[in-house]
Amino acid sequence: MLKTSFQTKLTEAGCDEAGRGCLAGPVFAAAVIFPHDYKNKELNDSKALNEKKRESLREQILKDAVCYHIARVEPEEIDKINIHNASYLAMHRALEQLQPKAEFILVDGNRFIPYGKIPHVCIIKGDMKYLSIAAASILAKTSRDAYMREIHEEYPHYDWSRNKGYPTKSHRSAIFQYGSSPYHRSTFKVTDPQLKLL
Repeated sequence: MLKTSFQTKLTEAGCDEAGRGCLAGPVFAAAVIFPHDYKNKELNDSKALNEKKRESLREQILKDAVCYHIARVEPEEIDKINIHNASYLAMHRALEQLQPKAEFILVDGNRFIPYGKIPHVCIIKGDMKYLSIAAASILAKTSRDAYMREIHEEYPHYDWSRNKGYPTKSHRSAIFQYGSSPYHRSTFKVTDPQLKLL
């Protein structure tokens, strides 16, 4: 079972993002604070769960969290500051809206831009180790997926309802056929799916 917290003296928030590797759509991030004694045997990294399970756990997280917030950084912002900085900015925006405020931050991955003077620790594969990071992963992922299904209605030929903006063969083929949409990240390189890598 995943750990409840890294430490217990300070109010601790877990952070994660979704959509870093996508060609289209914003990058989403979430921050979650659970009670110190919180337990949940079903919580895990969003990528290890199917869509139905993620949606079910999302409702449980929203109900059980002391507080949470979900934020995003738009494609035009990503193109200006790059995807790494955009991911950190999305997490900062999520942290900014927490009430109560976090006094300690757990971040999935190995890098983070400090948020003010609040101490943080980066945990590689943290979404498989800590409940708050796993919860943030699920909230970010389900929120982003819902957004991509919504804008799919506007541009159905990119098949975002299925690929969620990731660089699948069909998504890349559609970009070569129809060009980019306003939701695409202009600084992301799109390789021709018809070309074989040598």
